[in-house]
Amino acid sequence: MELILNTYGTSLNRDNEGFVITTKDGRQRIPAEGITSIQISRGAQITSDAVMLAVEREIEVLFMDKGGNPIGRIWSPKFGSISTIRKGQVNFAFSKDAVDWIKDIICRKIENQQALILMLRKEDDREKRIAERSINRMEDYRNKILALKGEIVNDIASTLRGWEGQASKIYFETLNEFIPEEYHFATRTQKPAMDVANAFLNYGYGILYGKLEGAMIKAGIDPYVGIMHRDDYNRPVLVYDVIELYRVWVDYVVFTLLSQNIITDEFYSKREDGSYWLEILGRRILIQSFNDYMDETVTIKGNTRSRSTQMFLYVQDLAQKFKKYEK
Repeated sequence: MELILNTYGTSLNRDNEGFVITTKDGRQRIPAEGITSIQISRGAQITSDAVMLAVEREIEVLFMDKGGNPIGRIWSPKFGSISTIRKGQVNFAFSKDAVDWIKDIICRKIENQQALILMLRKEDDREKRIAERSINRMEDYRNKILALKGEIVNDIASTLRGWEGQASKIYFETLNEFIPEEYHFATRTQKPAMDVANAFLNYGYGILYGKLEGAMIKAGIDPYVGIMHRDDYNRPVLVYDVIELYRVWVDYVVFTLLSQNIITDEFYSKREDGSYWLEILGRRILIQSFNDYMDETVTIKGNTRSRSTQMFLYVQDLAQKFKKYEK
């Protein structure tokens, strides 16, 4: 379970072996057992006693910005593992096997996008034609990526980013056709979002970034040593690599919400610069919807687990892969 404190004036304190949430409406005690993370947004507070209980119980504490992205993290010193994993991670990044690994990541991302297009399109002839054309165009880029050759990732990185970007452009243009007209968007926009759809996508990706980075830290992987994304100083670039496998989970939740016509003006606000930001109600609905989706049980490669557990199992397997490259 996650504790999410994103309402202004909310505070979190310790009460013996549990937490107490205080809001303007009263106090609520929650046992520490079963809590996996605490997420705190601007305007909420946490006491040092509550932080120390979180550390004792190996509960990560994340501080989130208004876009849902983690900007700070406190974790137990028990997180992580032996240094051989991180040494091997660096060696793997410059190996030929890393080329096949990142190609597989991007190809699986495109396959997931193609599957979501099929899932979200309606059965009318127009949307069927749009979906078929887009899937075929994306498949061309997937095949090009499969055929790429290189000794290290740098040999193919620029080409790979270009083809991945083109496939994603087709993907979002297609999904744009399947949602109510009032939520149509011209293009993907980040920091800030320039429409409602992108505001939801950006916040959802921020939630996913936090979950994935936490899983890497717990598994002993250094999220700041990337494979394809290696040029961003002081950024968790490996998260940017691996998250491509799971972005479609956010996409599904967001585009389902948009298609259900349940979003109102209370969910978001538009600023003077034309940017869109989620308000408390919008954040609450998205967080709850995404967490429910992550808790659903699915079967991946013969393992039947929740999506959250599937992602953590992948990260654990990745840590063992890196460990084999320690010299």
